[in-house]
Amino acid sequence: MSDVTPGVAASPSPSLPQRAGTPLRVMLIAGEPSGDILGAELMASLRTASPLPIEFIGVGGDRMTAEGLNSIVAMSEIAVMGLREVVPRIPLIYRRIRQTARYARDMNPDVVVIIDSPDFTHSVAKRIARQAPHIPIINYVSPQVWAWRQGRAAKMATYLTHVLALLPFEPAFYAEKSTLACTFVGHPVLERVQLGGGDQFRARHNIAADTPVLALLPGSRPNEVKNLIGIFLDTARRLRRDLPDLVVVLPTVPNVAALVREKLAGETLPLILVEDQAEKFAAFDAANAALAASGTVSLELGLARVPTVIGYRIERLAAFIIRRLAKVNSIVLANLVLGRNVIPEYLQEDCEPETLARALLPLMTDTPERDEMLTALGEMRMRLGDDGGLRPAERAAEVVLSIGLPEKERRAAHLPA
Repeated sequence: MSDVTPGVAASPSPSLPQRAGTPLRVMLIAGEPSGDILGAELMASLRTASPLPIEFIGVGGDRMTAEGLNSIVAMSEIAVMGLREVVPRIPLIYRRIRQTARYARDMNPDVVVIIDSPDFTHSVAKRIARQAPHIPIINYVSPQVWAWRQGRAAKMATYLTHVLALLPFEPAFYAEKSTLACTFVGHPVLERVQLGGGDQFRARHNIAADTPVLALLPGSRPNEVKNLIGIFLDTARRLRRDLPDLVVVLPTVPNVAALVREKLAGETLPLILVEDQAEKFAAFDAANAALAASGTVSLELGLARVPTVIGYRIERLAAFIIRRLAKVNSIVLANLVLGRNVIPEYLQEDCEPETLARALLPLMTDTPERDEMLTALGEMRMRLGDDGGLRPAERAAEVVLSIGLPEKERRAAHLPA
């Protein structure tokens, strides 16, 4: 699939009735913390770019509330994962879906933006489309329809107006599989990754410049940590056979930090636990290589140009289903963005310490394999939308305003028509 220039191809829905008067009413719906961050950044960019004052309504968390959202639902009620958490809350979640859709119908916003969390947000969007079909609905963060169940793309066109894509290959996919308009706005990870700081990190932790450092990132969800942390630690022990002075750094995130500390109790490896996000990127810069779970972290490591190996395990039944349905040849986002398999991945039974250690060893020192990966990872920033122009949230705001603003204000703001 071809690359797409960020911010191109936004177009408003024709002949949609506008709510009379000002301010512009924007309804945003986020269902988990990552969506709350994206929503807050979008709100700030909308407020800056809009020629009209904006009223924000909808569903969000603390970050969106701080930006001025009047949230009708506590996001914590719907931000659940895993069967054990979801099943007891199914009746409540369905009530919140119905409540949010009714609220959209009654408040008649100029535009609705649903953000990630497709199980919740798309259920709301379908109801809004039925109850108030004149309201345009924008999906910020495409579901991974390109990976499996690709027929969902055509169905999305029946209730969505536009998709704001974070990945460069997504617009071409929608053009092939659906009539749904899609604009690549760039990935917000571009703004999160802080480069440099490795020398200072080593100095703070008394790590010599020539001491090999391995970053372990066993996931940001409890099940990932439980499945992977033991395998990753065993991998580091095997690496120490060849690199006896190896130091391990293990960055983690708040929602699994306590679990990680519990799993590390009694650990004898030379290991530094990193819980601060700024310190995490300094640890990346200090690391010779990384062993990571699959997910957005592969983009972070790619942008930081850390040679990486991916290891991942999930439940056998889920793995069987995914293998039968998957339409991509890699689960690693960085590989999909780069258009080729640069970062090696070891899944399920292949995710075992001896194999992972063998893959990591040539990345820990100056080797042709390491140099080749570093060269490929150098393409990541440009491919994710860093063209020296607008930030991803600013591009997203342009599309939202081009669809939600009345024609007069849209022209005055020089937005695409």
